[in-house]
Amino acid sequence: MERTRSLATSLSLTFDRRLALMAAGIAAAALATALSTHLRIPLPFTPVPITAQTMVVLLSGAILGAAGGAISQIVFLALGTAGVTTFAGGSLAGVTGGYLVGFICAAAIVGYTARRTSSVMLVGGAMLLSTLVILGIGATWLALIGNLSASEAFAAGVLPFLPGDLMKAAGALGVWSAGRAAWRRLFADGADHE
Repeated sequence: MERTRSLATSLSLTFDRRLALMAAGIAAAALATALSTHLRIPLPFTPVPITAQTMVVLLSGAILGAAGGAISQIVFLALGTAGVTTFAGGSLAGVTGGYLVGFICAAAIVGYTARRTSSVMLVGGAMLLSTLVILGIGATWLALIGNLSASEAFAAGVLPFLPGDLMKAAGALGVWSAGRAAWRRLFADGADHE
């Protein structure tokens, strides 16, 4: 009986520790996404600025997993909608709203992949796919909000950002790859499959 109680206590403490680490990771990722909004470069030919957010979003998913990464971006959107932080495009309903919604999807895609493989190639592929998802949702939103044609939305919302976003994806992959064993130890959720 005493051994059973000790095992239950140990499992409870392990679960509580993991939950606390995940909550801290989610909060840190949401804060990092908010702070990276301020690293922006406005472009004269598009209403969408260049920011460091894409790199943070990809890392959030890779480090926290699908659920944790997506939740961190939902928390960021909730904070921005509540006025606690700002969005690069002003508001969720503004011209950058689609990119912001794409952050949730991107973090989930990268997180799902990173929790199921240690392959740098596969996680890198997921980061590239996620980058295209962000750009695709963002450009679609931009077309709807700005009453643009598909080619105009592509020219204003995708093309200028591809080179930089590919570099940010490579940077995110490098950071994840360098610390992947540590990230898994800290934020493992029981869904890892080698």
